[in-house]
Amino acid sequence: MTVLLAEDDPDVSALVRHVLEADGYRVEAVADGAEALRRFEERRPDLLVLDVMMPRLTGFEVLARLRELEDAGTPVPVLMLSARAGQDDIVRGFELGVSDYVTKPFMIGELRARVRALLARV
Repeated sequence: MTVLLAEDDPDVSALVRHVLEADGYRVEAVADGAEALRRFEERRPDLLVLDVMMPRLTGFEVLARLRELEDAGTPVPVLMLSARAGQDDIVRGFELGVSDYVTKPFMIGELRARVRALLARV
């Protein structure tokens, strides 16, 4: 299964990529929202792990555009990974169609479990 990771912090990106690849997923990482949108449209991954605060397009903007572009079929699950832990941000993510929302700092085991749960539904 393929995961598109959109995260602009190189340390977080490297950690998440390492963890997911160790679990057997193919991971493609990008560092800004516009590139995430382009790669998503080109490759249609099985899961998108999406940071909120990124250059060019925020994670919220990427998510809104993705949900507009998707056909009537099953939407690709999106796990939002963010330092923005306020209720308003979390609610906004779910209102835009996020499948799950994990706040930073996060526990590796929890991230793995959430990814497995989302991909089990694909």
